[in-house]
Amino acid sequence: MESKVLRAAAAVVLVLALALPGLRAADFDPYRVLGLGRTAGAADIKKAYKRLAREWHPDKNKDPGAEDKFIQISKAYEILSNEEKRANFDRYGDVGENQGYSQHQHRQFHHFHEGFYFDESFFHFPFNSERHDSSDEKYLLHFSHYMHEIVPDSFKKPYLIKITSDWCFSCIHIEPVWKEVVQELEALGVGIGVVHAGYERRLAHHLGAHSTPSILGLINGKISFFHNAVVRENLRQFVENLLPGNLVEKITDKNYVRFLSNWKKENKPHVLLFDHMPVIPLLYKLTAFAYRDYLSFGYVYVGLRGTEELSSQYNINVYSPTMMVFKEHIDKPADVVQARDMKKQLMDDFLSQNKFLMAARLTNQKLFQELCPVKKSHRQRKYCVVLLTGEGDKFAKTYEAFVTFALANTRDTLRFVHVYSDRQQDFVDTFLMDDERYQGKSAMVILERRNNAGRVVYKILEDAWRGSEEDNFILLDLLDQLRTDAGLLSSDTILPDLNDELAPIFILRWIYSTLDYISDCWDSMFHNNWREMMPLLSLIFSALFILFGTVIVQAFSDSSDARDSPPPEKEEATAKSEKNDTSFSKENSRIPKKGFVEVTELTDVNYNSNLVRLRPGHMNVVLILSNPTKTSLLQKFALEVYTFTGSSSLHFSFLSLDKHREWLEYLLEFAQDAAPIPNQYDKHFLERDYTGYVLALNGHKKYFCLFKPHRSGDDGGNLGSCEDYDSSLHTGEARGKSYSPGAKSVKSKLHKLSLWMERLLEGSLQRFYIPSWPALD
Repeated sequence: MESKVLRAAAAVVLVLALALPGLRAADFDPYRVLGLGRTAGAADIKKAYKRLAREWHPDKNKDPGAEDKFIQISKAYEILSNEEKRANFDRYGDVGENQGYSQHQHRQFHHFHEGFYFDESFFHFPFNSERHDSSDEKYLLHFSHYMHEIVPDSFKKPYLIKITSDWCFSCIHIEPVWKEVVQELEALGVGIGVVHAGYERRLAHHLGAHSTPSILGLINGKISFFHNAVVRENLRQFVENLLPGNLVEKITDKNYVRFLSNWKKENKPHVLLFDHMPVIPLLYKLTAFAYRDYLSFGYVYVGLRGTEELSSQYNINVYSPTMMVFKEHIDKPADVVQARDMKKQLMDDFLSQNKFLMAARLTNQKLFQELCPVKKSHRQRKYCVVLLTGEGDKFAKTYEAFVTFALANTRDTLRFVHVYSDRQQDFVDTFLMDDERYQGKSAMVILERRNNAGRVVYKILEDAWRGSEEDNFILLDLLDQLRTDAGLLSSDTILPDLNDELAPIFILRWIYSTLDYISDCWDSMFHNNWREMMPLLSLIFSALFILFGTVIVQAFSDSSDARDSPPPEKEEATAKSEKNDTSFSKENSRIPKKGFVEVTELTDVNYNSNLVRLRPGHMNVVLILSNPTKTSLLQKFALEVYTFTGSSSLHFSFLSLDKHREWLEYLLEFAQDAAPIPNQYDKHFLERDYTGYVLALNGHKKYFCLFKPHRSGDDGGNLGSCEDYDSSLHTGEARGKSYSPGAKSVKSKLHKLSLWMERLLEGSLQRFYIPSWPALD
C-alpha cells in the first residue's frame, strides 16, 4: 500500500514536470511578438524582424524594457525562421526543445523504478533562466559592454563571471552557492558578470565557454577558468589566486624601516594596515590591487611576536584595525584611519585622498597629467610649483626645504612637484634654456597647463632656489599674487613628453610578456580544449613561417641590391635633394613632431571657397608674408598655431604681399586705429612692410581681426592692439632690413601669436567690419 502511494506521488510530480514546459512555452507567441499572422511568409518575417530589431536595439533605444523586448524579438525570429521549430510551434505550441529536457529528466530519474529518488534541484522548477532569477539581471553582460567597460575595469579589480543558459539543470543546482558568493565578494570590491550563452553567443565564444554552467575570472584583461567544485571556499580562493602574489608585503620590526624608506625610490606613499588576523584579509588585497599604481602596501599582524616595537612606536590599538599612510617622513604617518569594521568605502575614501607624496617626483607623462591637470575653467585652475633640481647630497637640503614649504602651504589649487634635471633633460631645458644662472643649482617654476598638446604658461623665479627664508618669502608672495592676477604667468612654451623613468627596458618587457603567455598556454594544455589551443598553434606556425620567409627574402635581396644600387654620383644628388626637402622641419626643432599644420596660399583661384563662401562659424587665419621671409615666417606660424589645429572651424592660409598688396591695404583702411594707412602723398606708401601681419577673416559675417607683428625688444608683445610701429620701420632704409632679415628677427614678429589665437577663440578681440570682400586680382 505504501509503495503504491509513493509511486502515485511520483507519477503526479512527473506529469507536472512534463506539463510545465508546455505551459511556459504557451505564454510566448512569436507571431504576436513580431506582429505577424500565422500565414506570414519568410520575407515578411525577415522584414518585420529587421524593423523591430532596429527599433528596440538596447544601444539605440533607452527604454528600460528595450533589452527584454529585443531578446523576445530575437527569440521569435529564431523560431519562425527555422521551418522545423515553426512547424512544432504551429502544431503543439512548442518549438521542440523539450527533447533535451526529457533526456536530461531521464538521467535525473534513473532510479525511478528502484525507489523514490529525485535530485533536490528538481523541485525548484525554474527551468528557464531568463525569468526564474531576477537577481542575475543587473549583472548581464553584452559584447560591447564587456569589451569597452569590463575589460578596462579589470585592470582595477578582478571579475567573476558565470556563463548560463536556458534549460540548464546544473545552473540551477549551483544557484544558491553563486548567490551567496556574489553577495560576499561584491561587497569586497569584486566585479560580477553573467553571460547568457543563448542570447550572447558571440561573447560566450569570445570567452571560450563552450558549455554551461561555466565560471571564469577576469583580471588585467586575462581570462582564467574555474575547474573545482562550486562551493563558497573554492570560489573565494579562486578569486584570491587571481591577484598577483606581491601586492602586500608582511611587515615586522626587522623590515619596517626598509619598507617605509622606499618611498623615494618608488615615488609612492606607503600604507600599513595593523590587524589581529594572521592571514592578510582579501579586502585588503583587493584594495592594494586597485591602488597599486599609486601606493605600496604592507600588513602588520599585531598578534605576532616581533611586531611589538612597531606597534609601540606608532601607538597602535591592537583591538581595532588601523590604517596609516606614510609619505616623505617615516617617523610620523601623514594620515591615519581606525575602525572596528574596516569597510571598502572607508578605505577608498581614505586612500584616494593620499595617492601622492607632498612633493612627488615627475617620473612619467601620466603622473604629470594627473598632478597638473589642464585648466577647464577659471574656477578650476590648478597651478604646479615645480622644483628643477638634481640628485645627491648636494641638493638634499634644498629638497627638504621645498617639502617643508609644500607641507605648510597646501591648497586645493596648488600642486608641489619636483624633477631631476639629469633624468628629464628635455623637460628642464625647455624652461632654463642653458641659462648660466642655474648651472649646477636648483630652479623654481610656477606653471599652468593649457591643453593636452603640451602648451603651458609659466613663470620662473629669477634667482636660483636655495630654500632659504628669503626664497620662501619670494615664492609665497608670487603664489598670493596668482590668486588675483593669473596674468603673472607671462611666458608660454610647448613641453615635450616626460620620459618614463620607472618603465623596464624593452627586452625585460618582452621577456615578461613572453613568460605570461607561456604560463597561460601551459595552463590551457591541462584545462582547456583544443579549440582554445589554436592561438598557440597559430603563433608557432607564424614564427616558423616568418623565420624561413626572412631567410629566403634575404637570400634573394642580396643579389638584387647589388644589381640595382645607383651610381655614387646619383646617390649623392638624391641625398642632397632629400635634405633640401626636409630642411623646413629640421631648421626648427621646436616644431611639434606629432603632426603638421596645413597652410595653403590664398589666391584668386581658391579665394571664393576659402573666404567669400566660407561656412558660417568658420574663420580663415591668414599670414601676410613676402618671398624673402616666406620660409622663416611659415615655420614660426606653424609652431604658434599648431595647438589650435584641433578646431574644425579654423583654416590657415598665407597671402603674398608682393602679389596682393593693394587688396591688403584696402582691408586695413577699415582698421585705421590698428594699422593706419598713410595718404597718397606719403612717399613711403609703396614701401611699407606688412610682413608678419595676421588676419582672422570671417567670410560669412564680413569682419576680420588683426594681429600686428611683435616689435623686436618688446617683451610684452602687442596682441591685436591699435598702436602702430614707429615710423622708422616704414622708411625705405628700414624696409631693406626687414625684407632681408635673419631668421631669428623675422620669427620674432610672430612672438605670442598663440596668445592672440587664444583671445580669438574667446571672442575678446576687436572686430573690423567691411561692406563686402574686395576682389583678389
